[in-house]
Amino acid sequence: MAVTEDRPLAPHGLPGHLVGFVEALRARGIPVGPSETVDAGRVLSVLDLLDREAVREGLACALLRRTTHRATYDGLFDLWFPVAIGERDAAAEVELPYLPDGRLDVPELRRMLAEMLAEEGSGAQQALMASQLVEQVGQYQSARGPSFSSYQALKEVQPQTLLAQILAGMTTPGMSDFDTEIARRTARTRIDNFRRTVEAETRRRVAERIGKERVASYGVPRQAEDVDFLRASQAELAELKRSTQRLARILASRLAVRRRHAKRGEIDLRKTLRRSMSTGGVPIDLVNRKPRPGRPELVLLCDVSGSVAGFSNFTLLLVSALREQFSKVRIFAFVDNTDEVTRFFDPHTQLDEALQRIFAEADIVGFNGHSDYGNALTSFAADFPDAVTSRSALLILGDARTNYRDPELQTLSDLVGIAKHAHWLNPEPRSNWGSGDSAADRYQQVIEMHECRSASQLTAVVSQLLPV
Repeated sequence: MAVTEDRPLAPHGLPGHLVGFVEALRARGIPVGPSETVDAGRVLSVLDLLDREAVREGLACALLRRTTHRATYDGLFDLWFPVAIGERDAAAEVELPYLPDGRLDVPELRRMLAEMLAEEGSGAQQALMASQLVEQVGQYQSARGPSFSSYQALKEVQPQTLLAQILAGMTTPGMSDFDTEIARRTARTRIDNFRRTVEAETRRRVAERIGKERVASYGVPRQAEDVDFLRASQAELAELKRSTQRLARILASRLAVRRRHAKRGEIDLRKTLRRSMSTGGVPIDLVNRKPRPGRPELVLLCDVSGSVAGFSNFTLLLVSALREQFSKVRIFAFVDNTDEVTRFFDPHTQLDEALQRIFAEADIVGFNGHSDYGNALTSFAADFPDAVTSRSALLILGDARTNYRDPELQTLSDLVGIAKHAHWLNPEPRSNWGSGDSAADRYQQVIEMHECRSASQLTAVVSQLLPV
């Protein structure tokens, strides 16, 4: 929805605009309550509203509870409190170079940008340059009229390839290696910041045409816990790994609550009826059996092939952080053959190091090298017959895509019959189960299968499944 003269930018005033911003934050998974909203209103009443960065930081202090919310918050703030409206008149200060025939002078443009990024305190000029790139280079005609593309705006200039030129403008002969490395990191940071500036400018211009709510639905970073495992970028997976300890604490507290409730034991009907004789048979005082808590054991059977790597890696990291909640944890990995990898996981080992050792030292890849759940289940049952017992909780991780090979349903059925609990966590949408080479529809007839596409979904499912 484009901005027009007869449609005010904030039809309900600043308070209504703030409420809309809070609703957008909630829609993106950021918990903002009434008290935080009131605090944000008080912040706006004392800040200089013309100082956009002061407003950004003030509202962040009032509304955010965790640092992991910041990326999502910044993306939504740029949409609800844009730096400008419409095209910015920056041609007088930053004018893109053109050849006599009207084509963009790409070498000169790259030189200008490199000099600008090498100069200290050129943030305002970089913002104007980004605006001109989006307006003049990133604009294209779509079926619904003019639109803007950050990819098209950056395609010609390619700032990621300007590191050497920027570094040449930031260093001097005789500079120490330490100072040179600092300059190199600074140059990379400035390149990343310029790319983000162009992307933010693109979102702003598109939001004016189709509405900020629609752009927010796809153009703003999601919370790490809500990112789809199978579509997550490397940056999102890295952020997800950083949040593992917090999610592990959440799971541990939920397990502790369930364990406290489990200590009460089941109702002893016979003793309850005997005690209710004095009340005419009305069971006022319930008698519980003395609980006999078992020591839960966890057996993890995990597909570590490339198609589900993000899901498997995060779940392994999460389970590794929860190991102290169980008397015994045994971890098995497979691609088309299964091997035990418990020895690679300990409280001091990083996940990346553990995975490297798994692929280098464990016997998980057979002759074919493609996912083969049937052979993985068969080799697991044959090579580790004592792994699953009547006290075990069996947890299988994978998308159940067998590459059209025999799924070995009977082998899985035998394992499920032995285990005290058995569950399958699948990172694919439920609507895809059974499509193509997926045997999920057949496996779920043997074992209880759960959709786990994101960390928040995984946390909710695992907190209910893990035994206490």
